[in-house]
Amino acid sequence: MDCALLEPTLYTIKGISILDNDGNRILAKYYDDNLFPTVKIQKEFEKNLFNKTHKANAEIIMLDGIICLYKSNVDLFFYVMGSLHENELLLMSVLQCMFDSIGLILRKNVEKRVILDNLDVVMLALDEICDEGIILEADSGAVVQRVGLRIDDIPIGEQTVAQVFQSAKEHLKWSLLK
Repeated sequence: MDCALLEPTLYTIKGISILDNDGNRILAKYYDDNLFPTVKIQKEFEKNLFNKTHKANAEIIMLDGIICLYKSNVDLFFYVMGSLHENELLLMSVLQCMFDSIGLILRKNVEKRVILDNLDVVMLALDEICDEGIILEADSGAVVQRVGLRIDDIPIGEQTVAQVFQSAKEHLKWSLLK
């Protein structure tokens, strides 16, 4: 298909996945049923993708006509996939937002075990970033705010002084209202 004949579209993301350091799926969302119609095809693609990227130092690869941007951390690999004609910088902003959001949600403890323990919040964050292949948000701070990470959930040692005073003020207000 000729690039000049392609219509612009909001459906920029073909898939997002998180794999462990053995290439096993932790979390995956695919948005193009034509490219990835079955789970078997998705897992084969993930296996090929992992085999090509787990020892590489690059951040981008083209595999089976799909642009894949990736980032690794400790025992995890994060992937964002788009079409051959997609803007790599746009895909990179989604990958960075996903990585930073998960880092903020998990308090910089981005490891397989911690992601599995908090899979509900991680899935919610991915849904805030991308819906059916349409990018909704690329700001990690906004994503974290939307998933509802409350100040009460942050250990007191990691809170700022203003956050501690705000939390104390809220507790005092609710105790007086009872």
